[in-house]
This record gives sequence, C-alpha cells and structure tokens, in this order.
Amino acid sequence: MNRREFIALIGGATITWPMVARAQQPMPVIGFLNAGSSEPYGHIVAAFQKGLADTGFIEGQNVAIEYRWAENHDERLPALAAELVSRQPSVIAAGTTPASLAAKRATATIPIVFSTPNDPVRLGLVESLNRPGGNATGVARLSVEISPKLVELLHEVVPKAEVIGFLVNPANTNAIALTKNVEAATAAFGQKIATVKASTDGEIDAAFATLVKLRAGAVVVPNDALFVSQREQLVALAAKYAMPTVYSYREAVRAGGLMSYGADLADAYRQVGDYVGQILKGAKPADLPVQQSTKIELVINMKTAKALGLTFPLTLLGRADEVIE
Repeated sequence: MNRREFIALIGGATITWPMVARAQQPMPVIGFLNAGSSEPYGHIVAAFQKGLADTGFIEGQNVAIEYRWAENHDERLPALAAELVSRQPSVIAAGTTPASLAAKRATATIPIVFSTPNDPVRLGLVESLNRPGGNATGVARLSVEISPKLVELLHEVVPKAEVIGFLVNPANTNAIALTKNVEAATAAFGQKIATVKASTDGEIDAAFATLVKLRAGAVVVPNDALFVSQREQLVALAAKYAMPTVYSYREAVRAGGLMSYGADLADAYRQVGDYVGQILKGAKPADLPVQQSTKIELVINMKTAKALGLTFPLTLLGRADEVIE
C-alpha cells in the first residue's frame, strides 16, 4: 500500500465511523400512561402523536412509545407506572389525574408531562404554574370552573325539568368541588339535584336506574376518565331512559349524546405531545410553564335532540362550535 492509498483509507474511516455509530444509537423511548382504555382514546393518542410530529418526532421512525392502560382500574396505575420507570424512558406522558399522580410517585428524576383537569399545584405535581420545579410539567384543563355552565345549558333546553341528575365518580379528585358547583347552579334555577355515584361501568347502569326512580328530568355528566371511556354506555342509557344529558367532552356527543360543553381533550393531548418533543430535544420540565388549555367548545347533536323531541333555542345554536346533523 502506497502513502496516498493509506491516507485515503484513514480519511474514509474517520468519515464512516461516526455515521455507523449514529446509526447504532437506540431511539429514545416515551412512556405513555393513562387510566382509561386504548380503544376509546384512539383519537386522543393520534392528537398526542400529532404534537410529537410537530416537534420532529415520529413513532417508529425516530422515537418509540411504550403504552400502558389501566382500563379504568386506577389501582393498577402504581404498578404500571413502576413498570414504565423500570424501562428508563426518556420522558413519561401521563394522561388523566390518577395516571399523573402515579407517575409522579414512581419517579423524581424521569421527566413527566401530564394532562389534568385539576389544579396541578394543589395536587403536588408542580411547585407553581410558571415555575414547575422538579421533574413534571404539563397541561391543565378547565373542569370545575365550567361545571355550572352545564346546568345552565340544560336549563335552556329543558327549562321545565324540576330535578337534575348529577353523575359523579367518587374517586375523582374533583368530585367534591364539582358536586358543590352543580348543587349551587341547580339551586340558582330553582331546581333540585339528584346526585348518583359511579366508579365502575356496572355502577353506571345502577346510577341511571336510580335517576329514573328519582324522576330526574335531565342529567349532567362531568369530565372523568371513566366517563370518557364509557361514553357509548352513557349515551345508550340516556337514550334508553329518554334523559336529556349534557357532557363535558365532545366525544360523547359524537357517540350520540345530546350536547357537550368543555375542554377540547384532543387539543390538550396535542399540547402534551409538543412538550414531550421539546423535552426530547433537551428542554427541562422545571423550565416549561404549565400550559392552560383554555379552548372550550359547545357541541350539539340535532339528531339526538329530534329523537328526544327537543328543540334547541336559536341563540344556543348560534353559540355552538359544532352542530352534528
């Protein structure tokens, strides 16, 4: 080998070696933890992936995602969170309040991006909204604040309803605050409230049967991971008993529910995906302020209204963000 061939060989090695080394580096792993079930949350996972893609990360191409679903059994979350932590992901995306708390208890070092309808400071997820501190940040959605509006909307549609049913999951960390707000709103309209509780799909059936006995003329269903997952069951029960029902998430209306007023879940999960992508690029959770998901939407299902023999006031239709014919 002459001197020129030797130099060419060395030069080629210095160029090729870093490229081979980069090709052998494993993709970063994201842990995705949720209290619900995968099937009803499919569109929300897509929104999360959209947020990731906006920051340059595509599942299967340059990032891997480990999904863990509690299937509406919150007691499974600690074990699922511990399992994710053992995989040492680069970041954990925690949807729903129970999942966020489980992830926070499982690790103080792995970055966490949460989505919750609760006050993350009160929950202990962050030190403050502007300066989260620690290893967590995320998106806070409106929930308790807008619960009186659900009663107001029902009053516009079924003003003669004397008793308003309220379905609440006692395991929801917002249960007490939600109940107080709805009680105050019904009292303001001179109505009575019939509160029923459900923390499983079987209890949902029993709750609606109780509302029938209590002569509820309409029903309020607040935001809850169980209720989002079981939206088809809820919609079917509302139709069976001919009960006008307002939900706090549009997914129920698209499944055949009467109307909804609440935060856009898909948009919140897109924001979570964006923050996860920023962390994968080097940002620290402590430096990313908690985002306030303030996008509120009113969705109305005209087909369901017709089946119930209801007519929406024109003023209400004019305020709707979406009307399903």
